[in-house]
Amino acid sequence: MNLSYRIGWHCFRAMYATYFRWRVFGAENVPLKGGVILASNHGSFLDPPLVGSGIKRDINYLARESLFRFPGIGALLRSWNSVPVDRDGGGAKGLKTILDRLLQGNGIILFPEGTRTKDGKLQPARSGIGLTVIKSTAPVVPVRVFGTFEAYGRHHKFPRPHRVAVKYGKPMNFEALRAEAKTCDKARLKIIYQQVADEIMAAIAKLEPK
Repeated sequence: MNLSYRIGWHCFRAMYATYFRWRVFGAENVPLKGGVILASNHGSFLDPPLVGSGIKRDINYLARESLFRFPGIGALLRSWNSVPVDRDGGGAKGLKTILDRLLQGNGIILFPEGTRTKDGKLQPARSGIGLTVIKSTAPVVPVRVFGTFEAYGRHHKFPRPHRVAVKYGKPMNFEALRAEAKTCDKARLKIIYQQVADEIMAAIAKLEPK
């Protein structure tokens, strides 16, 4: 961790411990070194720092490319290992940056659902994360956050002091599907992307807060 990231990491941990009375489960499932994808459900803006604060290694985050245009904010985001992506969170440029960082041995947080839930329930996974997983060689750690929708969901203007938790599952590997994807046709490839996304979402759904 660089100095800026470490300061932010400690500050977020203090906030989650005091204001949100957080609980962390399964942090030992996240490799301390090497490329890894943390795939989490998405209930709130609280989720990215929550997922990153629960483990003792630095993680890369996705941030809208437009935010990097502001000198102060852009510098801070870069120091926190943020990856610039377009409004929809995709695009070839963003994907290449994500894959490059994974190849360099970094971890990154992705949200299979693509956007924050509107009702607190888990949403279907989008195929985008499947594409990223197949094109990388990194293991995938399913992550589930609890209470963040109630604390700071779409319907809240300010975070409430509601208890939150984060649980990290066992790493998932997709060697067989990665191997098949190298030789299959485009139609099958699209099916593989969605299959990977669905399997990750199913693993997230199985995680319980204990």
